Order: sequence, then structure tokens, then C-alpha cells
Amino acid sequence: MDKSITVACVQAAPVFMDLEGTIDKTIDLIKEAACKGAELIAFPENWLPGYPWFLWLDSPAALTPLVYQYYQNSLVLGSEQAKHIASVARENNIWLLLGLSERDHGTLYMAQWLISNTGETIGVRRKLKPTHVERTLFGESDGSSLKTFTTQLGVIGALCCWEHIQPLTRYVMYAQHEQIHIAAWPSFSLYRDATAALSPEVNLALSRSYAAEGQCFVIAPCAIVSEQMIEQLCTDETKRNLLKAGGGHARIFGPDGRELTTPLAENEEGLLLATLEPAAITYAKAIADPVGHYSRPDVTCLLFNPTANLPLATKTASFIALTDTKQIVSPGSEEVQAN
Repeated sequence: MDKSITVACVQAAPVFMDLEGTIDKTIDLIKEAACKGAELIAFPENWLPGYPWFLWLDSPAALTPLVYQYYQNSLVLGSEQAKHIASVARENNIWLLLGLSERDHGTLYMAQWLISNTGETIGVRRKLKPTHVERTLFGESDGSSLKTFTTQLGVIGALCCWEHIQPLTRYVMYAQHEQIHIAAWPSFSLYRDATAALSPEVNLALSRSYAAEGQCFVIAPCAIVSEQMIEQLCTDETKRNLLKAGGGHARIFGPDGRELTTPLAENEEGLLLATLEPAAITYAKAIADPVGHYSRPDVTCLLFNPTANLPLATKTASFIALTDTKQIVSPGSEEVQAN
């Protein structure tokens, strides 16, 4: 990161479980951010087609129709809809970090998609471990999703929601010298009277701590639960007590943990804009770099497996030819007879 950049952080409600409607709203926000001089815009967790709040409100058996609707409105990467979003990034000369429910054949993943200002896919990562009831709908990822991307804007990384509560996950990202981190959140409007763990106070502290601990900029987009969503999802008083309208608490933090812009009201839609100055990272790192001069790898270190775990491995022609000889040769070893 060798120059200052202007970034936009989304606080808004999706057009819930309406992929086309939310794509249209996404495009409007992209254009607004670009007009305001932003070079990067970050969207909340599962922005497309909205976070599945219904998982927290009823039993799995009762949710079958909603699950089908959600599946049908989840984005397929490489589809015409996805290509259209990428073309809008190119036309507006802006980078996107887009939260989405990614449909990959029969499985959904809580994904984050990084698109360059030329419309190129820089990378896609998936939530490593969906949280609590999310595991009834979404698949898990693997170590290949804990990665950063070196770009002309800087080293960019992203995590979703309570991935920020996992200390080892955070350290993997810090160790890749992340400079701009997108901490995507769904809204802080659930179970308000039941637990502080889901409150804005606790979860904003996670985003702020991430910035100070990793000495990086943290853009924390956060969605809103709209009144229309309440009408859709809360079919009785019990559900209305569990999920409230609002919950928008988008923030942008500097590498020392300070807020870089004035937040919006929790029911207010809009963009937070801030200019990120690379010198702020240098000042913060000079004081405490947890993966550099302030680390003690001789005392504690982290074992990390970045390998993608594929459900199907296809034999290559060379491998088949080799095994057809009934011998397997391992580099640096003697020939071993195959069974």
C-alpha cells in the first residue's frame, strides 16, 4: 500500500431473497460510491440475497420453503448475473468486495468475492466455519479461504462475522501482512434481550480490536433489517421479539483502532466514506507488530494448512501411465512396488 485511497462501506438492507432486486440495489450503491470518489466498496455478509435470518427463528423442518427460495436466489459465480456485476465494476472503475450466498451445485457457501476495477475476479473466499444454525444451510470452507490478495490498492483480506472471534484465524490473516481488511457483518438486531454476544457493542469491539491487533485498516460493512423483512419473516409475536428492525452499525477503523468516519444511525441506509493513509500502518507497526518484531515464534507459533480439500481428485495421464507399470516412484526415494 503505497498511496492513500478512498473507500466506501455499505450500510443498507438488501431486497430480501430477491437476487435480481438486490443486484439492482448493488449497482446503485456501486455507482454512488464511484461518484463520491471511492476506489473500493465493501458489502455486508451475504448481501446477496440477504442474510438468512429465518434460520434463527424456527425449526429446520418448518423452513423448507424458505430454504428453497433462498437457494434459488443465491448467486452462481460465472453466471450472467455475476458477469453483469463485474462489468459494472469495470464501467465505474471501482474495486468490489461483495458478500454473497454462493451457489455451487448442490451446496451454498457464505462467500466474499473480490473484483478489480477492470472487472477481473481477483479471488473468492468462503466462511471457514458457519456459525451455529448457519451450519444447517451452508457448507464449510478450508484453509484455502484464509488468504490475502496483493493488489494495486494494497494487501486486501476479508472475513465474515464471527470468524473475527477466532484467534487463530485472525493470526493467519495478520501473518500475511494484511493492510486492508473487510470485516463483513449481517446486522446486529437478533436476540437483543437474550445475549450480549450478538450485540453491536461486543461485535464492534471485535472489528476495532482486529484493526489495533493487526495494525491494518478495517472496513466493516453491516446490513440493516428492514420493516419489509420483519413482515416477511416474523409471522408471530415470538419471532418479532427475536428479530428487530435496524441493526446497522457499519464502521471504518484505522490501524490504531480509531474510527475514521462518523457512523450512520442504525436504521439509516447509506455509505461511509474514508481516506486510508498508508503511513498510519507504518506508525502502528512500529509500536507492535504481532507477526514481526513483537512476535516470539521460538515460544509460540501457528500451524496452518492452506490446502484446498477437493471432494474429487482426477488422475492425470502421467499418473495413470506410471501406475500402469505397477511401480510408483517417489522423488528422492527408491522405486516401491505397487500392490
